[in-house]
Amino acid sequence: MPINVAIIGATGNVGREILTILDERSLPIANVHALASRKSLGREISFGDKTLKCKDIETFDFTSVDLVFMAAGGELARQWAPRIARDGALVIDNSSAFRMDEKVPLIVPEVNPDAVLSARDKGIIANPNCSTIQMMVALKPLHDAAQIKRINVATYQSTSGAGKAAMDELWNQTRGLFVTDVVEPEVFHKRIAFNIIPQVDDFLEDGSGDTKEERKMVDETAKILDPKIKVNATCVRVPVFVGHCEAISIEMSKPLSAKAARSLLRESPGVMVIDKHEDAGYITPVESTGEFAVYVSRIREDKTVKHGLNLWVVSDNLRKGAALNAVQIAELALHRGILTA
Repeated sequence: MPINVAIIGATGNVGREILTILDERSLPIANVHALASRKSLGREISFGDKTLKCKDIETFDFTSVDLVFMAAGGELARQWAPRIARDGALVIDNSSAFRMDEKVPLIVPEVNPDAVLSARDKGIIANPNCSTIQMMVALKPLHDAAQIKRINVATYQSTSGAGKAAMDELWNQTRGLFVTDVVEPEVFHKRIAFNIIPQVDDFLEDGSGDTKEERKMVDETAKILDPKIKVNATCVRVPVFVGHCEAISIEMSKPLSAKAARSLLRESPGVMVIDKHEDAGYITPVESTGEFAVYVSRIREDKTVKHGLNLWVVSDNLRKGAALNAVQIAELALHRGILTA
């Protein structure tokens, strides 16, 4: 039976991408409702060949829907998600609000699909951080084969991960530099055009020097893949509109050659291996934009540790890093009987 769906934050980057992916996938849908704040009331958004008008979240009847995607930030999620779940809808939240809640599953369908069964506790499922998702998809088959002990990862994250205003800032600063019209940073702490910034999200107040983004990768890897894995992350913002990249070095308990890893990854769900040892024989953010896969390139043995591998991992952060993973969670929940009409 078709389900009724609502999207909170439908006018944002991720909300719009969820609508696009819902139109592309086979999730059986009866009706879709676009919800936003009152300032966006009546704004029109495309959904396939239809046009949806934004409705006010404050007055919407959530008992009329079976599934709600939340793409509007942690504060709104904490306020609304429990109320919506009590009204009977399954909530899939894209913010960090519930990721570390022990009673809320944190899911990457290719990695820990059985976790969806615990969604019955609160009626909420958390969508992981964008950088964590692509790393988990790439490393799951390697962990199963050789038991990863340690991950050292440097991310190169696009501006779309910080929202539309961040993308606009990159565009305006780039244009401004060519016409000698200086545009001061507002979203980022330093100029992003023709620059890189070694800070994604705010610094933690625990004196560690880590940012929230870096801590998310540590904590979410433990919850999704294995709490025994040690993770060292450095997250960097780069002047790219869409597509996150990661240079990953792993240390394993058992030997696994680059050739064997390449073969494993080629057979793994959600992964596309582009790894020719020649000029342009690798993936970049430009090729990943608009695609569903997590791409893996530059698979090499790390000679500095006993059982080490290096990988270059790229994915569209608005798709697999957010909207696609959320829709895949909904498909998984439907298949496992957690989501019903």
